[in-house]
Formats: sequence, structure tokens, C-alpha cells
Amino acid sequence: MCGILGVVARTPVNQLLYDGLQVLQHRGQDAAGIATLNGKTFHLHKGNGLVRDVFRTRNMRSLLGNAGIAHVRYPTAGSAVDHNEAQPFYVNSPFGIVLGHNGNLTNTEDLRRSMYEQDLRHINTSSDSEVLLNVLAHELQANTTSFCLDPQKIFAAVSGVHQRCRGAYAVVAMIAGYGLLAFRDPHGIRPLVVGSNETEAGIEYLIASESVALDTLGFKFLRDIQPGEAVFIDFDGNFHSQQCAATTALNPCIFEYVYLARPDSVMDGISVYATRLYMGEYLADKLSREWGAHDVDVVIPIPDSSRPSALQLANRLGIPFREGFVKNRYIGRTFIMPGQAMRKKSVRQKLNAIGVEFKDKNVLLVDDSIVRGTTSREIVQMARDAGARKVYFASAAPPVKFANVYGIDMPSGKELIATNRSDDEICNEIGADRIIYQDLDDLKLAVRKGNPVIERFDCSCFDGVYITGDITPEFLAKVEAARGSSKSSKTEDEHPELDLAMSITSM
Repeated sequence: MCGILGVVARTPVNQLLYDGLQVLQHRGQDAAGIATLNGKTFHLHKGNGLVRDVFRTRNMRSLLGNAGIAHVRYPTAGSAVDHNEAQPFYVNSPFGIVLGHNGNLTNTEDLRRSMYEQDLRHINTSSDSEVLLNVLAHELQANTTSFCLDPQKIFAAVSGVHQRCRGAYAVVAMIAGYGLLAFRDPHGIRPLVVGSNETEAGIEYLIASESVALDTLGFKFLRDIQPGEAVFIDFDGNFHSQQCAATTALNPCIFEYVYLARPDSVMDGISVYATRLYMGEYLADKLSREWGAHDVDVVIPIPDSSRPSALQLANRLGIPFREGFVKNRYIGRTFIMPGQAMRKKSVRQKLNAIGVEFKDKNVLLVDDSIVRGTTSREIVQMARDAGARKVYFASAAPPVKFANVYGIDMPSGKELIATNRSDDEICNEIGADRIIYQDLDDLKLAVRKGNPVIERFDCSCFDGVYITGDITPEFLAKVEAARGSSKSSKTEDEHPELDLAMSITSM
């Protein structure tokens, strides 16, 4: 999971991109980067850490130009937090290109091999995003003989990318001397939207992972970029788009709506907030069917993303809804924090119980999902320590049982609490008195209510069905091994930020 931005404007874009990254900070907290283009010179600054920590005034002053791209990152497919893999990436041949990528390629090793053996290109990091950049650069070179580009040649290059790359990818790229390019994989797994802003100097365009970035930056939402589609905006503000894939189907990642996206975003025509309300309704109906004579006194959400589901569940069941936990917003999200010991330690730093809401009550805790179970176990114990008589636990999502290979760094199967465990066994593991999960069919219905046209979602972390059709047991074994290797290589004293500021002139 990453956040990407791309803009072609009439005034300097450094502050706009910075503000946009702040809005998308929830999509990645490990690294951030901005690249701007001033004439034919790229200005790039990136590093490990939160947006506010990576950029200082001196960095912002060096990011000159009226166009640029930006990226926030957390590592995918088990990669370590390596400052060399902070994005955007840059390549200088055959054109100066900077690129930011959200997602994960599933044929990276084959592509890397072809880069070395056939395309004669060097890959400097272990990042699949750098591989994707070099595939794009090679396809641009293959589709021009005069080293002069036009929209049709650019779209032909994107078609070549679609033919070679597998997996999930939403991309923004800037081509020196030409403009901003954005495209989405043919399965439409990762979100990408485009908006515009009318100014006295002319029209401006912004491309982002989520619509909330358009809203907060004053851009009007135009539409989602479609699966397989490419959008090219030149520096004069001319907008071009074309379908670049032979076969497409919209299969958005359902976990975006469960947890990843901000509730005020609308992606592929679906309100994230409305979806989470519907999830609460379906979960309430299941609770009524399976546990009619319940003794729940109060419904308490685990902040923040479960709040809409918990509220709607409480309303539908006629049970009081209360805020029982106060969240410290200055502690990193435990979902993306390395190491079980650090994760366990961080839970009580992150949440504190309001004792009066728990004392002598049977409480139903509602979370968006249960992944490892470590956080859930700590929270159940916190509720008991605060005086709860009984502690029940509800998940607004189905059990997470399988690895995600499309851009979410789920733990290995051995770390997922739902793998090879029954609901009763999971309940015992987290120390709850009872547990209830959302049904997958109901989750699909909740999301599809926002856009009935969508027939299929990527639900691979719930059902193990990988929609790209190229995921084998051998591939999953390699992913598991990579996660184990990266975990063992992490240390407590990793440098949080390295200054990678640079200026690159493209001829």
C-alpha cells in the first residue's frame, strides 16, 4: 500500500504536493518523496520517515517547477525499510523519467532477468517499482526511432508495459520535456483518480490514489482512471487518454474499503464511509441470526476505521454506542510496525481505555479486521483491566487467512491468527468470551451497494483467490521466505531518514 500524486499546474507545486502527501499519509509511513520538474531539470528529495520528518524548509525551496509527482511508501512483499527504495525513482535513458508506483508486481524476477539479459538495463535496488520504471523506459525507447514522443507513442509504450507486467500497479510518471503520465493495471486492483482545477492562467490537473486528495487540495473530481487506461497531460494542459490493454476488468481490492482508504474517499464510484456503514448493518444482522439472546450492554469501536461499522451495528441492534478508547495519534500504526515485541509494546501507548465505559458491563468491541491477533489480544485485556464483566469481539471483515501479493504487506501465513484456526480457537487466542466475523459474501454486498456494476473484487487475503491468475504455491513460498528474511534483517537502530536530495538535468 502506497500513496501517489501527480500534478501539472500553472504555479509552483512543491507545497501542493507536500500537502497532498499529508492527506495520503495513512497509505504509507515508512518513506516519502517529491520530484518536481523545472524546465528539463528534475528536483528530487526523498527519505525514510513521515512526510513532516522527511521535508524541511531547505528541501521545499529546492523543489522548483510547476509539475511534479509524489509518493508515500511502506514496504510491500516483505521488503525491508531501505532508504534506497524510497520513491520516486529516476532513470535518464532514453528520456528523463521519474516514477511513483502503488501496488506490487508478481513477475518481478522474470522482468529483472529480461532487463539484464535482453534490454541491457541495470536495476539498482530490490524494488519492483524500479523494475517497472525500467520496463516503461524500454518500451518508450522501443516505440520511437527519432527520440521524439507524442501521446500515441506514449500510449503504445504503456500497452507494452501491460503486456509484460503482471500484478497490481497504479502509476504516476513525469517525462522530462513532455508531461505527466498515469496508468492503472488491467485488473484495476489499486485505485487512481483524476481531478481538475480551473484557474485564470489555465486548467490544472491532479492525479491521486484517493479522491480525498482532490477534495482537500481544491480540485474537482473528474473520474476514476479505468483499468488498463493511460492518461497523459502535457505541460500546456492538454489532456489525452486511451485504453492501452487488450483485456480489462475492474477488480478493486476489497481491503481498501475495509481498512486502507480514508472514509471520506470515493473510489470506483464507491463511498468508503457508506461501505463501512453497510458492513456494520450486515454484521448486526449476522449477530441477530446467530446470537439472538445476546447480553451485550454496549458497543465500543476500536479507533479509527471501525467506528462507522460499530455505530451502524449498534443502531441496528438498538444497543448503546460508546467511545471507550482514546487514541494517541502520535504513535505509528501497529499494522505496519516491524517485530511482535515492538507491536505489543506500542498498543498501550497508542490506546487508553475510559474505565467508566467498561466497568461492570458486557462490551462488544468492534474492529475493522483481525490480522495477527496481537493487537486484539492486548485490547481485550485492556477492556478486562478496565472492569468489563464480559468482552465480546466483532470483526467487520472476514478472517484474514492468506498472503496479499498485490501491494499490502500482510504477515506470513504462520503469523495470521485465522490461518488453520476455527472461530472458537481464535476467540481463545485473543482471550475474548465470544467472537463474530463478517461473512465474505456480505462484505462484497456492502461494497457493491456503492457501485452495482462491479462484479468482482480482489479478496485474496480472505479467500486465497488471486485474480491475476499467475500465483502459484511456489510463488507464495518465495514471498513467505522473503518476509522472513526481511524481518530478521531489521534492527532497532535503522536510520530513520537519509537526505537523498538531488537535481537531475535531462537533455
